[in-house]
Amino acid sequence: MGTRGYVLRKLFQAFLTLLTVVVFNFFLFRVLPADPVALLTRSQGAQLSVEEQAELRAEFGLDKPLFPGQFLDFMGDTLRLDFGDSTILRPGQSVVEVFLAATWPTILLVGLSTFFSAIIGIVLGIYSGWKRGGALDTGSMGVSLVLYSMPEFWLGMLLILLFSTTLGWFPASGRLSVGQNLTGLDYVADVLNHLFLPLLTLTLAFVGEFYLVMRSSLLDVLGEDYITTARAKGVREKFVLRRHAVRNALLPTITLVALSFGFVLGGAITVELVFGYQGLGYLTFNALDARDYPLLQGVFLFASAAVILLNLIADLIYGYFDPRVREA
Repeated sequence: MGTRGYVLRKLFQAFLTLLTVVVFNFFLFRVLPADPVALLTRSQGAQLSVEEQAELRAEFGLDKPLFPGQFLDFMGDTLRLDFGDSTILRPGQSVVEVFLAATWPTILLVGLSTFFSAIIGIVLGIYSGWKRGGALDTGSMGVSLVLYSMPEFWLGMLLILLFSTTLGWFPASGRLSVGQNLTGLDYVADVLNHLFLPLLTLTLAFVGEFYLVMRSSLLDVLGEDYITTARAKGVREKFVLRRHAVRNALLPTITLVALSFGFVLGGAITVELVFGYQGLGYLTFNALDARDYPLLQGVFLFASAAVILLNLIADLIYGYFDPRVREA
């Protein structure tokens, strides 16, 4: 299969996956417990008559049969990116507006943590795999296994205890200082001050995964015949590492990095809750707790689409660097 066929096949698979997610998204939130109209009226403290409740059902399209009436309306709204308004958490605000407002803090947090952890983990994994059995390899392996197995929320609480409670260097929660109208560099400094601890938490939590994958992949590549052949020809060790081993060992890590960025829109729910960081993870938890179904539908679909898109990009990059993948 040529490059064009490979790309078309991956695009078609991504489209089918996204379509499956959209259909699942429709049925999932219609089998959940509780009546959306009852939840809405209770949240607003109103006692509506039967006629008023019927009008609300007609407004939301809940008076139509599930299929094809509600399903076709849902598919049309999804194509227009119209997910309605938040019914409980942000009444009167559209789901898209609420989602976008919470997106950039999570992109900043998870994006930066993925970037830093990938750089650190890949560099340490390369050196550790190349100097297998050395002091750095042994120490890095032990630390990485501890970080990889430690729950993120537990690590976050330990960092709060050290840096916030004991040393008092950084705030324990929030995304911005309350009651301060900061601008310019003061605003940036305040954002970074609140960002440091959750960023450090996720970076430490992710670095072990990148390290272990990179080290394992490099060790597998170093055992290949073409590496032995290059050494037998007298090629210098550094050249073998840089031009042959690392380039091929990076391929599995590409997928991991892309998927990690894909989970940006999903947010790091536990970390955002521990630090009270108002991002998508924090929003998702509150929407789930309040049973704000329109908001949950939008967040679920956007997060799934982000993972599918980044996975598609990873597949295309993988196929570009390794022609054998395109022939599979």
